Amino acid sequence: MHAVSPFGVLIKFKVDVLRQAVRFDVATAAIKGGRDYQEDSLVASFPQGQETGFTIVADGMGGHLSGDVASAIVMSEVFSQIKRKEMLLNTKYTDISAFLYNAAMVANTGVTQHIAERPDSYGMGATLLACIIRDDDLYWVSVGDSPLFLFRDGALRQLNQDHSLAPQIDMMVKVGAMDPEVGRNHPDRNTLTSAIAGADVAKIDCPETPMSVLECDIVIAASDGLQFLSNDMITAILQQTQNASSSEITEALLSAIADLDDPDQDNTAFTVIKLGARRNVALPTPVDAAPVLVELPTDSEFNLSTDAELPAARVEEQIAEAVNTPEPIDIPTKRIIRLVTSQALSFDQPALKDEQDVPTVKKVQSQNK
Repeated sequence: MHAVSPFGVLIKFKVDVLRQAVRFDVATAAIKGGRDYQEDSLVASFPQGQETGFTIVADGMGGHLSGDVASAIVMSEVFSQIKRKEMLLNTKYTDISAFLYNAAMVANTGVTQHIAERPDSYGMGATLLACIIRDDDLYWVSVGDSPLFLFRDGALRQLNQDHSLAPQIDMMVKVGAMDPEVGRNHPDRNTLTSAIAGADVAKIDCPETPMSVLECDIVIAASDGLQFLSNDMITAILQQTQNASSSEITEALLSAIADLDDPDQDNTAFTVIKLGARRNVALPTPVDAAPVLVELPTDSEFNLSTDAELPAARVEEQIAEAVNTPEPIDIPTKRIIRLVTSQALSFDQPALKDEQDVPTVKKVQSQNK
């Protein structure tokens, strides 16, 4: 291998990289429920043999057209940010927490610009839940009430904050200030206290320290439509299916939602991620590989001084990652159809509308949130 400079150079090399890779078993699903339109957007990307994967959920609010547009904007902006920096996310030099926070701010700017261009869309917005798993670490940024669940050792736990009035209502029930039945069915449970809506974002949940994930963990990133199922119901389903594939778990959750037969069932979109055993994966470069033009990050992105030299081992690692990174895919910016798959995602792409209805508050309440 030879290199001229670590910062944006033509490098010819021959190197075999042996790395530890996390096996991800991933499935996604989205349904309209009892609604005539779909305001949830969802994407997941966990390339085979890679150490890093991500999923994004955006749940629109603002009515028949505006919520759809808002979730599409949020999804598109965050997805674009991740894909542009995907190679860097595989390196320990990248602060993923700060990256996700900035991606949320970019999404909010996108909504702000849309509202400025189309004043009749004022009042629209979306929740955001974006998760990145790198090695054994789970990072997320969350705005709104889309839940991030971790199922481990038979118990279900919500990892992210709930930016709605539901926690306050539940606290009132806990201290005896409200009847439990009244609390469960309170009309304000789903009123958001923070959202990506073009104004200042009131609350952002983006921990600096990641959550460590273990073999056999199940992670679910969802819109709040999944919470028409109570936590106890979700726990029971996962206890029964924890040894099944992610697709089978997804089908079980969808079947449980269907069994509710609730005419007010909200749009529901979620990603199920099963963490498997780590294994060694050899990523060889062909002997006759042609020279590769690698655009390496700037010194500021690595927090290095301009005259610092990147260690040779890091150069080799960056090149190997570049060569083995899949080609970028088209950015999904529109709605997602009913889907269960561990291989690929499908999207329908209706044209954006100029006329948009703008209700003042968000959707219907879910059960036992």
